[in-house]
Amino acid sequence: MLNGVMRDVVNGVGSAIDAARDRVVETTTGLFSHGPQPLADTIDYAPDPGLLGPDSVSWRVIGDATAFVGGIRALLIQTAHPEVVAGVGDHSVYRDDPLGRLTRTSFYVTETTYGAVPEVERAVEIVRRAHRPVHGVSERGRAYSADTPEFAAWVHNALTDSFLAAYRWYGPEPLTEADADRFVQEQTEIGALLGADPMPRTAAELSAWIAEHPDLAPSRAQHDAVEFLSAPPLSPPVRAGYALLHQAAVATLPERIRTITGIEPRAGAERIGRAAINSLRWALGSSPSWHVSLVRAGAPVPDGLFRQPLPDDAERLLAERAAC
Repeated sequence: MLNGVMRDVVNGVGSAIDAARDRVVETTTGLFSHGPQPLADTIDYAPDPGLLGPDSVSWRVIGDATAFVGGIRALLIQTAHPEVVAGVGDHSVYRDDPLGRLTRTSFYVTETTYGAVPEVERAVEIVRRAHRPVHGVSERGRAYSADTPEFAAWVHNALTDSFLAAYRWYGPEPLTEADADRFVQEQTEIGALLGADPMPRTAAELSAWIAEHPDLAPSRAQHDAVEFLSAPPLSPPVRAGYALLHQAAVATLPERIRTITGIEPRAGAERIGRAAINSLRWALGSSPSWHVSLVRAGAPVPDGLFRQPLPDDAERLLAERAAC
């Protein structure tokens, strides 16, 4: 009888853990459901390996839960450039539709990283089309245009540096200098499609380029964007989780960026952020986009990384391959 009671207790605890995981998955994926979903038809392009491929460092880095922190960090860094943040403030609808903008940004990063080549080309063209009308004059009197190579470089390089920094601070394993440099070089292939220039080729050169960029300065648009990113209009439970990731991102910022943006991490930000990311990694597993892209490319799928189920067309493709 005692064994039966213990079995019921274990089963009950297991069910509660599964339910908690499912709630985290539902809440997190819901943030990115406000627009077209990336890789919706990616299995149709099998066995296309994409621009970067299954053996790339990029698939591993951006497929980890640290990418949430990297995305927030990139947005914070981008605000330090007065012309870039003026373009966002003058032309973006992020205040009225923050989750829509989040979904569109996630779509671009996911499709260019994991997509088959036609999906990469589509994502780049969507961004190019959106950038064409983005031009004006910043508050310090300098003209800006989203199509300008150096402005595109600031946005692209901030993303690359931030995904890499987040992984190196909070990732599941250390990243060697060689792999960090490979990641930067892989990401330049994406930046080149948008005409970004310059693009440093090593991790050390990239972090120095970001921290020492001569055009950075405070601005009203930057202040507004940083204030918004500190407390976006989210539901209370989501806002609490976001606050931990936001602080984890702030903890990784270069000192000069912190000074320009006027933000400093709270006590324990790194430690608490690491715990939050570990919890997300436990609940979500690695990115389902990474998983489905490995299946599309016909590459081996590592054990224990993925928790969320594959879409039906990917399962069918696996079954067809197994039957051959």
